[in-house]
Amino acid sequence: MNAATAAAPRPEWLPVWLKLVHGLGSIAYGVKENGFSTFLLLFYNQVIGLDAGIVGIAIMVALIFDAFVDPVIGELTDRTRSRWGRRLPWLYIAPFPLAFAWMALWSPPEMSDAATIAWLIGFAIVVRALVSMCEVPSVAIVPELTADYDERTAVMRYRFLFGWGGGLVILALAYGVFFGGPKALVDPAGYFPYALTGALVMLGAVVLSAAGQHKRIAVSNLADVKPAMSLGHILRDMRDTLSNRAFLWLVFAALFGFVNQGITFAMNNYLLSFFWQFTRGEMVAYVFLLFGTMIAAFILVAPISAKLGKRDGAILAGAISLIVNSGIYFAWIYGFFPGLPGKPSVAWMFGLVFVSNSFSIILMILSSSMMADVVEASQSETGRRSEGLFFAGYFFMQKCATGIGIFVAGMILSFAAFPAGAEPGQVSNAVLGDLALGYMFSVLVIGIVGLIVMRRFPISRADHEARLALLGDAARAEPDASGAHP
Repeated sequence: MNAATAAAPRPEWLPVWLKLVHGLGSIAYGVKENGFSTFLLLFYNQVIGLDAGIVGIAIMVALIFDAFVDPVIGELTDRTRSRWGRRLPWLYIAPFPLAFAWMALWSPPEMSDAATIAWLIGFAIVVRALVSMCEVPSVAIVPELTADYDERTAVMRYRFLFGWGGGLVILALAYGVFFGGPKALVDPAGYFPYALTGALVMLGAVVLSAAGQHKRIAVSNLADVKPAMSLGHILRDMRDTLSNRAFLWLVFAALFGFVNQGITFAMNNYLLSFFWQFTRGEMVAYVFLLFGTMIAAFILVAPISAKLGKRDGAILAGAISLIVNSGIYFAWIYGFFPGLPGKPSVAWMFGLVFVSNSFSIILMILSSSMMADVVEASQSETGRRSEGLFFAGYFFMQKCATGIGIFVAGMILSFAAFPAGAEPGQVSNAVLGDLALGYMFSVLVIGIVGLIVMRRFPISRADHEARLALLGDAARAEPDASGAHP
């Protein structure tokens, strides 16, 4: 077993600076996710003029097609041999073409609707594949940095802090600067500076994060020669690894959560602009509110995990988020949300969203930390550490789920007969009511199913620590087994 990847019996506590610089790399993912989930449907529907349902289908097709690339990327990063180890070469190369592809996605030339849809699908696939080449090796470093049950949650919360923070900074600039004119979010002129800023931020974040961790993780593995394998052998290894029971239950549960996230993010601008009738100032304030929910989750996730464990803490957080989020729209539909029958109360909406989103983020942090614990569960069965493949499989599911969520959002808009080219305050209450009903029903049903599935995740703190002890014993016994020491 390679000493660099063997599970240590006494994992060290990582310095805060390392957690910070590691988390910095997730900004690229946050910027991409914010753009895809919040603006892409709106841009191609309201600015370019394509039908919302068609755009939703196009994005779903692109994301699902692209998702099949992720396991390949994960396996390739696990098998990469270089003087800087498995992950760094990817983190230094992929951000540069990513920046150019991101600009192209938001700059379709004048052409037919069919050609524009092809442009959207093609560059959506390229962008997300390149983001995976940054995110998969970056997040795969987490199980290599520490094997401790709680320290992995600590590292993951920094990733989420920077991921959400990066996306929200771009969102604040969008609402406050790029789309500050009278046309607001449907102003075509705002999308070039939006795309350029995102491209530069993604490029800088990934490269700086890699450089900051370089001394820590740049360990040559050129001597770790693997026997030549046929494609069939590699595919069988991938199948055996991804057949791990804990992995399958976790990704199945997370599937439902990420479908809901895709629905919510895709509909967010429709809900804020048309349903809640936010002013420009309220839009900017909402961004700061979301960042506040990330801070709240950052603070609360550790004690919740320590008290309940990752699985039960995630289920509790998900249940609270679902109840509060669905309750907001239930109250509006039945007319007892504060402020009705006029403009709904922004203060009440902010307060309820703060609670709902904080616990939603806690659910996501704990789910990601649970995925790190799957690595040793698989290692004890297969003898291989496959961090990249597992997180790539997780992203595969997430991309499929997000695409499905965006598709569902498009169907909700079609169900509500939401008009193209609409202006805030000009959409009828009947349409808004159908929009709220479709959204509330979808996220509630999907979310409940996901929490029920998550109850089957089998790894507890005790399971993980016992497995680490066994792997540590095996690592120490390995020199004797090999005959290196008589």
